[in-house]
Amino acid sequence: MATQMFEGRGHAAVYQKYRFAPGKELQQTILAYLQEKRANPAELVVDVGCGSGQGTRFLAEHFKKVVGTDISEAQIQEAREAPSPPSVSYLVCPAEELPFEDASVDLLTSFTAAHWFDIEKFMREANRVVKPGGCMVISTYTVDMSLRYGNCSKKLTEVFRESWDLLLKYSHNRIKLVLEDYKDIFEALPFPDKKRITDIFDKIPMTVAGVVGYLESASPYQAFMKNDPEAAKSLLQETEKRMLETMGVSSRETPVEFWVRHVCVLGCK
Repeated sequence: MATQMFEGRGHAAVYQKYRFAPGKELQQTILAYLQEKRANPAELVVDVGCGSGQGTRFLAEHFKKVVGTDISEAQIQEAREAPSPPSVSYLVCPAEELPFEDASVDLLTSFTAAHWFDIEKFMREANRVVKPGGCMVISTYTVDMSLRYGNCSKKLTEVFRESWDLLLKYSHNRIKLVLEDYKDIFEALPFPDKKRITDIFDKIPMTVAGVVGYLESASPYQAFMKNDPEAAKSLLQETEKRMLETMGVSSRETPVEFWVRHVCVLGCK
């Protein structure tokens, strides 16, 4: 069964506030692939492990019926409370037990979530629900992140990465799938027509507060928080302080560019 890491209402609220939607380069990669593979527009799109719905809402801009699913009731509650088009609905269910009929789904997606699934069971279930000629898109952003601001980008990235590296010590072993660029997930995808792209770079507009909030939303931070709440809070405060000093600004709402590298696994049945 999927590993449950994002269950608490407090964590789900942080996730909704600070997690970002797929960036433009990733969006374009996905849409170009679907255009290449599909003659007909997708009727039903299912976004698995949707969390608070950032990726689901992107899909709703392009498809007429999108269902987001997640094992966490708290995450689905956050997703339902966010503004969404009427074409979007959300369900609580495990990734490995999708409540859809055989060969009923045109497009199955998962954004930064598949590493928490039981991959073998999920792929079997995906193969069951996806139509012949249907597609799967499984992506994640990696731990290769950098920050850009004026002439202090290098130093700012060092400050961020020091904190990030400390948090990664608290990573769940499932993060290994991300560190290996979803190689195992690509190999497990049961469609012969498939590819994996590992060099999609996106710049996400953020603020200093947003970057610190992103750290707070990450599963290793939540593990650190359970282990040592005071040290965890102190890390966030210190990271923000050092970022502001490096940038020579006082407002935590100062904009920065957050650069991420995506890996994307694409397949057509």
